[in-house]
Amino acid sequence: MDKTQKTTSLFAPPQPLAARMRPKALDEFVGQQHLVGKGRLLWRALKARRLFSSMIFWGPPGSGKTTLARVIARVLDCQFAGLSAVMSGVADLRKVVEEARTWQARGRRTVVLIDEIHRFNKAQQDALLPHVEEGLLTLIGATTENPYFEIIGPLLSRARIFIFEPLTEEEILVILRRALADREQGLGAMKVEVVEEALAHFARMAGGDARRALTALELAALSTAPDEKGIIRVDLAAAKECMPRRDLLYDKEGDAHYDTVSAFIKSVRGSDPDAALYWLARMLEAGEDPRFIMRRLLILASEDIGLADPQALVQVAAASQALQWVGLPEGQYHLAQATLYLALAPKSNSTMAYFRAQAQLKEKGATKVPTPLQDAHRDRKGLGHGQGYLYPHDYPGHFVDQDYLPEELAGATFYEPGEEGAEPGLVRRWREFRKKGGDSGSEEGGSGD
Repeated sequence: MDKTQKTTSLFAPPQPLAARMRPKALDEFVGQQHLVGKGRLLWRALKARRLFSSMIFWGPPGSGKTTLARVIARVLDCQFAGLSAVMSGVADLRKVVEEARTWQARGRRTVVLIDEIHRFNKAQQDALLPHVEEGLLTLIGATTENPYFEIIGPLLSRARIFIFEPLTEEEILVILRRALADREQGLGAMKVEVVEEALAHFARMAGGDARRALTALELAALSTAPDEKGIIRVDLAAAKECMPRRDLLYDKEGDAHYDTVSAFIKSVRGSDPDAALYWLARMLEAGEDPRFIMRRLLILASEDIGLADPQALVQVAAASQALQWVGLPEGQYHLAQATLYLALAPKSNSTMAYFRAQAQLKEKGATKVPTPLQDAHRDRKGLGHGQGYLYPHDYPGHFVDQDYLPEELAGATFYEPGEEGAEPGLVRRWREFRKKGGDSGSEEGGSGD
């Protein structure tokens, strides 16, 4: 090693605390007890030193997916290779395969961890298949996205999916205290003292992400000057400065997006204004497009409220226009008003009648428009279009009883009235008209279309 290399190594940055504190044995692993707790499937497999198949680890960031993959390789005495789907391609995979064949010849298996495996395209995932199939590589894919949507079926069929949960605050506290006590890999040699309120703040604001908690703890320790005794004291104020807010796990194209908006819509539909406002705030704080939220409210105003409160659509349409004019942050008022109005409004899904009519159309096919309903302006004389049509305005109440459906669908009903809010009154008026119309005679009225 020359002088230049020595100088470079002296100033090379150390690994982050989160990387240094990775457990090396199963007994050191914190969290995911539903997977590695005593008697559980992975625990039994590792104790028996048997790797039964490739695996997909699906869960949020900082929940231990990469760490557990490394522990598995170490416990089973396998060669370990790590690839990042963000940085690696097929050429990197080929290199791993070549090395795996060398190790296989020596009687040793290779575990390959592919982090963010959902970022591999179909061709890259296809390149894995033959090597997983023949058992040359034992794949552990780590992903924050739903593998059933992001990973090809043939690869899924050769792997077992394990779902990781966010770490609890108690589990993160265990990890933080371990880092403070560890003199070799942690902060123990730095004489760092962290008040309990600060530790609790790190654990609470980490949102189940151990990596984020450890990063904030390290930042607090490195940015706080030691006192006259050489002790670095981290108080609550320093903790809040290093971790001012809790990041929200929210990907506009991923499960968090769809799950959160689903919870929002279901809360409004379920007439729970408090829950609806909470999910609304969560989406807006995470950076969701407010126009997307308003579009969903416009849909809900007709789908779930409809004629139970005909003003619901008017209210949301007005709020939508106001949001367009005002924008954020003031537009939050209009989103909140629309959300509250719909959550408090009576509910009806009678507009679903449309889809029953649509289903009948698909079943019966297109039918001929009855002669009285045809356009009389074009072929009334030659073909008789429009003959027999009764003009409702020529009758009492502007209503006359006549058939509007094709003969093939005579008597069919699609609309099922709701029983809440304004809808029963509208239906009652309609039924009264129908009853009177049936007694109003059958003289042919005007020819209006």
